[in-house]
Amino acid sequence: MTPGFAGAEIANVCNEAALVAARRNKKMVDMDDFNHALDRVIGGLEKKNKLISPEEKEIIAFHEAGHAICGWYLEHASPLVKVTIVPRGIGTLGYAQYLPKEEYITRTEQLLDRICMTFGGRAAEDIVFGKVSTGAQNDLDQVTKMAYSMVSVFGMNVKVGQVSFYGLSQDSFSKPYSDETARLIDDEVRKLLDSQYERAKELLRDKRAILNILAQQLLEKEVLLKSDVERLIGQRPIDIETKAKRNGTLEEAVQVENI
Repeated sequence: MTPGFAGAEIANVCNEAALVAARRNKKMVDMDDFNHALDRVIGGLEKKNKLISPEEKEIIAFHEAGHAICGWYLEHASPLVKVTIVPRGIGTLGYAQYLPKEEYITRTEQLLDRICMTFGGRAAEDIVFGKVSTGAQNDLDQVTKMAYSMVSVFGMNVKVGQVSFYGLSQDSFSKPYSDETARLIDDEVRKLLDSQYERAKELLRDKRAILNILAQQLLEKEVLLKSDVERLIGQRPIDIETKAKRNGTLEEAVQVENI
């Protein structure tokens, strides 16, 4: 549950878990204490004095449910660990925590799924309320950076071509490409983002009933773990397929051995 953490950060989580257990007058630290410690380290202190209106809380619940559902059904999205609408830190009104794989290279389809998943929050707001809010500012920042990297750094766009301007832009004070290329990059980034936003909306329209279920549960419980989501909407499809393939491979191996 701590991908990318350094040893000192993991030690900090352990110390925080011990403090949580001590406050609860426990003699041992258990997994529940570690979960609370992770929330505090990753998301910041819980803002118990922050008053949120029922209308805003509903928007936050659907926003986070949108992220969770897109991540649940997209093949290359990271597995969901927890989704919460408890306000934490400075300006954090809720978040979905994922367990990303440790990868050294990333394919185009993986980046597209991540952009689509990040759009899930705003897409859910758009579908349910017919309006969007400022709550997606951080999401928009992430997808814009990813899209520009795909087009102008990783050479993942047909029209811009197999070029990367990253090294050139580091060595120069001016743009290493013409105004025409700059306009082309901007146009392709907008097309990419618009297509993934529509993809997120289409997925959530298809799963609208599940979106409502997840959002209502978030409003009631405020925190949902992966096990809660599995209980509500079933196991993640990609996990079922992976398990079926693994079982099929094992069965074939057994049949060959028997022959």
